[in-house]
Amino acid sequence: MGFWSAFMSENKNITKAASVVGGATSLSRILGYIRDAVIAAVFGAGTYADVFFIAYRIPNFFRRLVGEGALTVSFIPVFTDALTLGSRERAKRLVSTAFTFFTIVLGLLTIAGIIFSKEIVEITAPGFATVQHKLPLTVSLTRWMFPFLFFICLVALGMGVLNSLKHFTAPALSPVLFNLSMIVSTIFLIPFFKEPVYALVFGVVFGGILQFLYQLPYLKRYDMFPRLDFNFSDPDIKKIMLLMLPAVLGTAVFQINILITSRFASGLQEGSVSYLYYADRIVELPLGVFAIAVATAVLPSMSESAAREDWSGFKESLSFAIRLVTFITVPAAVGLVTLGIPIVTMLFQRGEFGYEATRGTVYALYFFSIGLVAFGGVKILASAFYSLKDTLTPVKVGITAVIANVIFCFMLIEPLQHGGLALATSLASMINLLILFLILRKRLGGIGGRKIFTSAVKVILSSVPMGLGVYGISLLINWSDGGITIAKFFILVFAICFGVMSYLLLTHLLKSPEMIFLTEMVTERWFKKS
Repeated sequence: MGFWSAFMSENKNITKAASVVGGATSLSRILGYIRDAVIAAVFGAGTYADVFFIAYRIPNFFRRLVGEGALTVSFIPVFTDALTLGSRERAKRLVSTAFTFFTIVLGLLTIAGIIFSKEIVEITAPGFATVQHKLPLTVSLTRWMFPFLFFICLVALGMGVLNSLKHFTAPALSPVLFNLSMIVSTIFLIPFFKEPVYALVFGVVFGGILQFLYQLPYLKRYDMFPRLDFNFSDPDIKKIMLLMLPAVLGTAVFQINILITSRFASGLQEGSVSYLYYADRIVELPLGVFAIAVATAVLPSMSESAAREDWSGFKESLSFAIRLVTFITVPAAVGLVTLGIPIVTMLFQRGEFGYEATRGTVYALYFFSIGLVAFGGVKILASAFYSLKDTLTPVKVGITAVIANVIFCFMLIEPLQHGGLALATSLASMINLLILFLILRKRLGGIGGRKIFTSAVKVILSSVPMGLGVYGISLLINWSDGGITIAKFFILVFAICFGVMSYLLLTHLLKSPEMIFLTEMVTERWFKKS
């Protein structure tokens, strides 16, 4: 009874934490879509949009690679050990040393990025060289945007500290400031720049600075405000570096694959880079709100279990996280496929973004949606390896996935154009997920595979009829005209509400364990409030 109570309590903690992160991320994503809608209306899917998205993707790639990827997942287990097995004073010293060390490293990396921007852009988007002024403009934008990397990676370090202390709200809300900076810059600052696209660059860099400043009061509240500490011989710093170096590749395979698709897309027809970007942004809504939220919430819990060598609790947390992500991402993928045209039309089709751009974006969205479950699952399984302080295995598997992505790109780009590049990313993530799962299952002696399979079957059986119903509702109106109308708005809202309600009803009828768990949790919280 004691174990079951502890297990249920930890799952509730994970779910509550994930709901906090997911709720805050939802607000950020909504503003993110307003940001993208503004950019789409002003710049469409043409030359300026292609150039900006490639230029932004380069420092953003390093940010996800170094900051939200390797830095966060290598820091949290070591910091958790310092808190759990050491003392708060030791953990406080580690924060100061880590901030000092990475401030220097990130400063050098930013300077190197500015110096070698031309070479990086030539590798990332070689196809731009065939269009006059496209390559030089991309290089210039990239140079101006690289300082964003410095600030946003320090934000990721602060996020790791706060998440380890089980404070998830502030880190999850900080991207709101970035999106507001981008929206304001795009709407109000364009007249002040000779090249309008530089207004977007200003928004990116200023948004990164705002996020960094936003973290500082919360670090001070928890008595973790960083100070200069040059004790780089600290064994904990060495542990972080040993975990981080191989994690640089392993944690960012998805982003590397996106960068590879951008390289291939730069040689396709104009707008292909933008189509992939806008489609990726839509896929990131369920991925960011749910999958990444669960992964963020479960990492500290698994790290604590691993530190105490509580392997039963570790496996239960992992199995629950996988099932919860599957419970969300499968119907989300079905919804994106069946409502692709309505969603893209409502979000982006206005101004310079016409119906042709909508079709190009939806075409990529279909193929990205196929891999949504894999994208989310990889986040969870990678977190499991990092909590075990094993960053080498995800690297090996990640290299395999990157190679597979390149092969798929070569195979699929000619028959499917930019849709083939999206499909290549999805297939590579599926391979990544399968291999990670098999290795982890062998290492831990089973992680509830039967439970996961049974849950997935029920989720699929509930999602298919939901998708058919949603698609039927979407046919009630013509979506080829751009912009938002009252009729379109109500049809889309009705379709989404119908989809959610029918899915929840079907999972309830099939007695899905995750549905039962969430129902009990909501009921318990409701009666407590009452």
